[in-house]
Amino acid sequence: MSDGASAGGESLRLVATLTVAGLVSGLAIVLAYRWTLPAIRAHQAAALERAVFEVLPGAERMERRVWDGSGLAGAGAGGAAGESVFAGYAADGALVGWAVPAAGAGFQDTIKLIFGLEPSGARTLGMTVLESRETPGLGDKIYKDPKFVGEFRGLAVAPEIKLIKGHGEAPNEVDAITGATISSKAVVRIVNQAAALWRPRLPAPGAEPSAAAGTAAAAPAAQVPPDVERGGPVPGGKPGGRS
Repeated sequence: MSDGASAGGESLRLVATLTVAGLVSGLAIVLAYRWTLPAIRAHQAAALERAVFEVLPGAERMERRVWDGSGLAGAGAGGAAGESVFAGYAADGALVGWAVPAAGAGFQDTIKLIFGLEPSGARTLGMTVLESRETPGLGDKIYKDPKFVGEFRGLAVAPEIKLIKGHGEAPNEVDAITGATISSKAVVRIVNQAAALWRPRLPAPGAEPSAAAGTAAAAPAAQVPPDVERGGPVPGGKPGGRS
């Protein structure tokens, strides 16, 4: 009887010890997350800003615009609801183009990217992959192969971008990456879908919005806009790649 009671007491002490350890560990994780969250958000916002300037060469300032159902409205750095696009402006206030966040299924997981469109929306100005888990040495060439990335500069988006095995000659053709056709197709598909969504929403030539007066040229957004974090790219780096 005493042996059974002793064994039962040991079991209860073990359960109690494990429970306390789990609670302490969980609390530590939560506190660490809350403590590092501001730094994480600041890093993500800075990465988004760098990406916007990368896909909009010549831009020195950016402003978030939100689709309100009938047009592009100005928005704060991160709080306003709605689908986001980013206007990039030159030093003289001229509109350089639009940075469009987009995401879609790749070969391994979701590919998140951002690409630039000229003010008319007719051609791309650049593209960068923000997050990818594609196969190292193959699919990761969608951001490591400068030739593939470079093909998204001055690329016609109408009627749509086409992926070509070989050497594309037409202004809307992109050469597929050897050994990474699926990942190449995914990038082209994501850009095509986002371009088809946003081009009709862009202002007509001559009606482009002016840069907001007093906007700092290099002030990063306070945080990544909710819709971009949820359904578009989440800047912060590629596993095993650049940050």
